[in-house]
Amino acid sequence: MKIELGKMENRTGKYARSPQSVQQATLIFRFLDSVLPAGVERRPWSRTLLFRKSQVTSHHSPFFAIFHFLFSISLFGCGAPGDPVPPAPPVPVGISDLAARQAGDGVELAFSLPSKTVSGEKLTAIPAIEIVRGSLKPNGTPDMKSFRVVYTIPGALAGNYLVAGRLRFTDPISPAETKAHPGAAYAYLIRTRLSKKRASAASNEVSARVFAVPEPISSVKFQVTETAVNLTWAAPTQTSAGEPLSAISGYHVYRGEIASHAPAPTGKDLSTIHWISPLAFLGPSATNSYSDTHFDFGKTYVYVVRSVISAEGNEIESDNSEAVRVTPLDTFPPAAPQGVVAEVLPGSVASSFVVDLSWSINTETDLAGYRVYRSAQEGVRGQLITPELLPVPAIRDSSVAFGHRYWYTVTAVDRAGNESVPSNPVAVDITQPPS
Repeated sequence: MKIELGKMENRTGKYARSPQSVQQATLIFRFLDSVLPAGVERRPWSRTLLFRKSQVTSHHSPFFAIFHFLFSISLFGCGAPGDPVPPAPPVPVGISDLAARQAGDGVELAFSLPSKTVSGEKLTAIPAIEIVRGSLKPNGTPDMKSFRVVYTIPGALAGNYLVAGRLRFTDPISPAETKAHPGAAYAYLIRTRLSKKRASAASNEVSARVFAVPEPISSVKFQVTETAVNLTWAAPTQTSAGEPLSAISGYHVYRGEIASHAPAPTGKDLSTIHWISPLAFLGPSATNSYSDTHFDFGKTYVYVVRSVISAEGNEIESDNSEAVRVTPLDTFPPAAPQGVVAEVLPGSVASSFVVDLSWSINTETDLAGYRVYRSAQEGVRGQLITPELLPVPAIRDSSVAFGHRYWYTVTAVDRAGNESVPSNPVAVDITQPPS
């Protein structure tokens, strides 16, 4: 740092040494060879403490004032080695597991987000993601001169694309472009960055060829039964570019779980859905129907279906069908108990009787228990004599009276509270002592 000391003089053209005099002095300082880094603001002279036009009141000569200011500068500025240098922004490590495949009318990219910097420190924020696309040379190697950034995903939005710990992003390719260039190859790499100045190293390079696929299935219908969620749909007849469709290899069915209060998905875009369990492959189907037998009543599911074609030995899926939301409810009662038998036996007290009832056990997996009804009139259900559900298929009724006839029926109840129709009634007569 260099300092030029300009001329200091009083307003009368000479210096006054009288102790009572107040002289006006102007100090002019110029800082040479002092270039601030970009973004660092230089404060105006009028806002600084040491370097400004000021009044000097002193009993000493003006040369002492000059010495005073020079000494102050040496303490507060000129002893520093240079301007403050901001810390270098963190740089994420490069991505090494990038993968690509055709997914509908586009290329799906999947990769793991970096968790550390190149210096081994843990990242405290999700970096922005740059998706770079290019083409291949005739020999099949990437043409690096063709690569351009086509998408940038802000770090704050990256979570919308995370599925099972990996980020999945689909680069849509126009069906018209695929029609004009069937089987064209697209090459990709990924960079991430936490600052505009420095990006991570480029990821591994991948490529995928894109072929015409069937148009998305427009509507999926469902029917809930006691044992399955049955899905049906109409088979597509043309490609997404509007050309006749030659053949379909089959269909793939996907299912995810969402909260019951979550809004229903609209259309084929599922990126805004908050999943309890993300969309996952459920099973294949050779026809335009599928039965999901592994479900739970009361849960809310989202189903999509994709058509499948074969191209150069590879299975390629269409885009998602319109999503269908299903909340299967258990409104299906158990079957009526079978094989009810009744036997009159002597009671523990003289001249008393009991009736032992038993029946075949129900086989429903969600069975909660049984209820037993007794009536003194045929064809009427009568009184419930089991306030609590019976866990076993048997009961002893000790509240019968001599000289009466009773009709018994039994029902089965599941965990959802659904009650079966009554069993066939069985009658007993308490008209004579048991043999």
